[in-house]
Amino acid sequence: MDNPKELHYTKEHEWVKIENGIGTVGITDFAQHSLTDIVFVELPEKGKQVEQFKQLTVLESVKSVSDIYSPISGEVTEVNESLSDSPEQVNKSPFENGWIAKIKLKDEKELENLMTAEQYNEYLKTKEH
Repeated sequence: MDNPKELHYTKEHEWVKIENGIGTVGITDFAQHSLTDIVFVELPEKGKQVEQFKQLTVLESVKSVSDIYSPISGEVTEVNESLSDSPEQVNKSPFENGWIAKIKLKDEKELENLMTAEQYNEYLKTKEH
């Protein structure tokens, strides 16, 4: 699966798509594949203040519990409630239906700390054994 070009990426394999000052956040295909079957998504609370590269939430898979970090700072404005009943959407559709939260972007300059799709693809080459 190609990493969408309009997204920004972290070294921890989260992505963010910015639209009108709101960032939609999820994990990459690489991350969901590494985690295997996701069985639970702990959704962050609406109104929660998050900081770039600090914990946003937790995902549980059949083999581990993993922290998910926020690619941007801001306020959680919406969460993907459908993941409560169908956490497997993160595996099946990491870039569309498997998004986790929407965050009101606090500082657009933070995007400079993230990778483009091209940079992320290069970064992944260093991770594959």
